[in-house]
Amino acid sequence: MAEIQVRAPRAARALPELVLTALRRYWFVYLLMLPGLAWIAVFQYGPMYGLLVAFKDFNIIKGIARSPWVGLANFEVLFQSAPFYRALRNTLIINLYNLAFGFTFTVLLALMLNEVRVSWYRRTVQTMVYLPHFVSWVVVGALVSIILYPEPDSPFNQLVSLFGGQPRHWLTAPQYFRGIVVVVNTIKEAGFATIIYLAALSSVNPDLVESAHCDGAHRGHLMRHIYLPRIAPTIAVLFMLQLAGLFGSNFDLMYNLYNPAVYDTGDVLSTYLYRTGLLNSKFEQATALGLVFNLLGLVLVLTANRWVRRLNVMGIFE
Repeated sequence: MAEIQVRAPRAARALPELVLTALRRYWFVYLLMLPGLAWIAVFQYGPMYGLLVAFKDFNIIKGIARSPWVGLANFEVLFQSAPFYRALRNTLIINLYNLAFGFTFTVLLALMLNEVRVSWYRRTVQTMVYLPHFVSWVVVGALVSIILYPEPDSPFNQLVSLFGGQPRHWLTAPQYFRGIVVVVNTIKEAGFATIIYLAALSSVNPDLVESAHCDGAHRGHLMRHIYLPRIAPTIAVLFMLQLAGLFGSNFDLMYNLYNPAVYDTGDVLSTYLYRTGLLNSKFEQATALGLVFNLLGLVLVLTANRWVRRLNVMGIFE
């Protein structure tokens, strides 16, 4: 017992010594980390002070500190608002569509590109798929508006007329708006995830694939038993990252495409937050809304991470 009591203070004193030793030895590495840590502290943790606005009757002249507390009154107003539930429903539906179709499409696209053996053709397709990721959403929104312009001579209406359909103003049709959003988002962002999947697929041992061919495995067997298990951790991480932004995403896309005619099916939480906070100057309600959907995103990520670990795949929090 006496020996234990003597060693504990030594261990406690050893920790600062280890920290100082690491700082002296790797000082240049920690110096390189300082700009990134400073950016996180200023732009990520610093603005958290503004969360107090959600619990106050905010007055821009008095500031955050001197504005009176109202407790959960702003959350009560938010949860009693019909537009909030409409935006929540649209956010869930559109993002579930993106997960079901867009996320699945990127995995299939990567698997298909991995099967292409003509190198120049493969590089060309990769470039064409990846290029839209670097185009601004403002430019994408303008191009989509031109393509779907309501005049009969617009490109898409001409194609519809060619197949016997009726030209229409597609961006003001609520029944088609969600589908348009999912297609546009998939076309623009599919290339980013595809490159990540292809990088994971490039680490597959060619001898393993050759052995599977010798045993009579066809392409379906290769995808199911070799390629998909290899990229399963990557799929899990990207899936959880997409879940993290489930309630706060889509602003750039929706803001550049939607209009009051499609609010019933196209108004999402991020655009509702924009109108509430900046256009209507209800900063306290907008802050409460932002806090709510960020907490919901955190719950989704933790739940998905727990589910992924049950599948014996490494998640984010390990």
